[in-house]
Amino acid sequence: MKDRYLAFLALAGIACLLSYTSNDPTGYTVEELRTLYSSGDQNKWPVAHLFDEAKEGFQDIGPLSKMKFPEDNPYSEDKMELGKMLFFDPRLSKSGQISCANCHNPEIGWSDGSRVSFGHDRQTGTRNAPTLVNIGYAKTFFWDGRSATLEEQVKAPIENPVEMNLHMSMATKNIRKIKGYKDFFVKAFGNGEVTEEKIAKAVATFERSLISPPSKFDKFVTGKKDALTDSEINGLHLFRTKANCINCHNTPYFSDQKFHNLGLTYYGKKYEDLGRYIVTKKNEDVGKFKTPTLREVSENKPYMHNGLFPELANIVMMYNAGMGRETPKGDQINDPKFPHKSGMVEKLNLTDDEVFDIVAFLKTLNSYKYKMRPPELPKS
Repeated sequence: MKDRYLAFLALAGIACLLSYTSNDPTGYTVEELRTLYSSGDQNKWPVAHLFDEAKEGFQDIGPLSKMKFPEDNPYSEDKMELGKMLFFDPRLSKSGQISCANCHNPEIGWSDGSRVSFGHDRQTGTRNAPTLVNIGYAKTFFWDGRSATLEEQVKAPIENPVEMNLHMSMATKNIRKIKGYKDFFVKAFGNGEVTEEKIAKAVATFERSLISPPSKFDKFVTGKKDALTDSEINGLHLFRTKANCINCHNTPYFSDQKFHNLGLTYYGKKYEDLGRYIVTKKNEDVGKFKTPTLREVSENKPYMHNGLFPELANIVMMYNAGMGRETPKGDQINDPKFPHKSGMVEKLNLTDDEVFDIVAFLKTLNSYKYKMRPPELPKS
């Protein structure tokens, strides 16, 4: 009789373990989620929780596709190598001390680990430097989307008085004076003429070569069933459902590449940043910023456009609380530019365990371990 009772307790315990769910109303167990998400067939995945605003152009998360290079700037190894040298060359700056790699350091996840970067004469910008890993998948550039191509983006930091502070024509002249560069331009472009366009194309080609290898997440969703822990799987499911993350962080790039107001405009306050409005001058774009990629995200702290959030858990907890509040007061009540937070940002009622499951999942998106050594630069 005692043995039967113990057997009953054991079976009951197993049943309790198997019935563990992620607090999702559909009631999947972790083992069921493991089977569905690792099936290699997205059609078998649980339905994502989407707001109407997110449905247009929606594509689910998954492995990255092969990098596409523009027809007017195709890939070549020689062009990439030239771009790598130029990327690390401080002679593109007025001081001769600042290169692209200062703010996009390969030792720090291709960002710089600072809230905002230091530039010419130790001036600081107002926005956090994003990672350059997988930047070739982006459709617009900068937090406000002011550049339409990577080639166009390359020129902006060089000419920005707070960053490298040198007109592109003068930067080109500096490189033209360096005799050691001539052979590299010949290999990359067929002749040794140094132009602004060639510099931009070479650097853009190098940046497009910075691609994440498959992450734990990628391996899991393509069939490696044991690649993720139970906590990470629960975080993945929460990401696509209860936590609403998938509404903005969709596609294999983990960004919808759209612009959203998260309630962090700081309108009329110290850290005010009008975001997309600076580009479009449309009132509805005040406080909107481009959704950043989440690939390699745990290697690229601090977070948000202003770098005010030091850890991933801080960000998830802020979303859980419904993000910032932007309530007009006094004269702001009739201010046509007063920002309005996206309706997709709302309180989530996540438990502490769910918050940390989501953080655990986000860490599975890391894979870029290669620390690139700066190249030897051509001599004058």
